[in-house]
Amino acid sequence: MKNNKGIQYSQGLSWLTLFASSGTLICCALPIILVTLGLGATVASLTSTLPFLIALSQHKIWVFVFSGAMLITSGWVIYRNHQSCPADPHQAKICNATKTWNKRIYWFSVILWGIGFIAAFVALPVRMALGI
Repeated sequence: MKNNKGIQYSQGLSWLTLFASSGTLICCALPIILVTLGLGATVASLTSTLPFLIALSQHKIWVFVFSGAMLITSGWVIYRNHQSCPADPHQAKICNATKTWNKRIYWFSVILWGIGFIAAFVALPVRMALGI
């Protein structure tokens, strides 16, 4: 039973990490991308409909630090040593499938976080340096 709880913890942490990294994308990357594409009115509509986006954007450094810490913790939980699956073939199959999905969700979260980081902290300085 101990292994199943560990798997459930790992899977829950993976989903929480996906949620946190998606928050960085929504708060910081999406508005910048929409404005760059000339959809400023869409951003204005989003921020008036969802005012929490303004608060997230104002604290984007903390949002990225928190979600980065979640990614590091989730990576540690997923890739740490001494993980084993039950001896029962049916439970072992479920365990291995869960591990595979946890890794997929984790790397998808890392990619989302990276896109958000580039859009929030790298894109504007590079654009200004190039004079675009």
